Amino acid sequence: MRKYIAEFIGTMTLVTLGCGTAMLVGCNAAFGGGYILTALAFGLVIVAMAYSIGNISGCHINPAVSLGVLITGGIKLQEFLCYIGAQILGAIVGSGLLSLIFDLGAVEDKTGGLGSNGLAGVNGSPIAGLLVEIVLTFVFVIAILGVTSSKAGHGSFAGLVIGFTLVLVHILGIGLTGTSVNPARSIGPALVAAIEGNFDPISCVWVFILGPLVGAALAAYTYKFLESSKK
Repeated sequence: MRKYIAEFIGTMTLVTLGCGTAMLVGCNAAFGGGYILTALAFGLVIVAMAYSIGNISGCHINPAVSLGVLITGGIKLQEFLCYIGAQILGAIVGSGLLSLIFDLGAVEDKTGGLGSNGLAGVNGSPIAGLLVEIVLTFVFVIAILGVTSSKAGHGSFAGLVIGFTLVLVHILGIGLTGTSVNPARSIGPALVAAIEGNFDPISCVWVFILGPLVGAALAAYTYKFLESSKK
């Protein structure tokens, strides 16, 4: 149970601080400051959570990462399903907190949808959006699997590598899809935005569920192949 509570807290923190930063500063590529701040916020949350809950749950805080770990044998199916439930619930609560804070403080949400993902950067093309999310998630998950491998010997540096890899994929992805690489991070804001009456994010949320899961599976099978070839 402690693992699932840790995943809930970690995902709630990721959405609250990452999406909250995007809502506050905006993430339009034409204004580089907000763009970079948003990328850094998501990456730095991962660094913080890796060193606080990593020893409890592994700090997946992302169904795509959990899928990669499942495929490579790090967790069992039942554990995987519980991880996903905790992550999605944490993302929903984090989005609810943001909605409450911004409403009570009368603060403008510069994303228009609680930091939810969208397809505006790829001219509304779901195929382009899927491809972006598959590629970005592949890079993110294969980096995680490599740096956390017991044979890699990176140890205490793993959290930094993972966090800055997330910053890296955000730098490319924000202007295209807002960068998901995390189905829970997309489901939470889209669902709460829909409850508030903005149904646009929920209409394309399937892209940000399917894309990251496919990218994670490809990364996991690729890593397994590379590792077995090395043996």
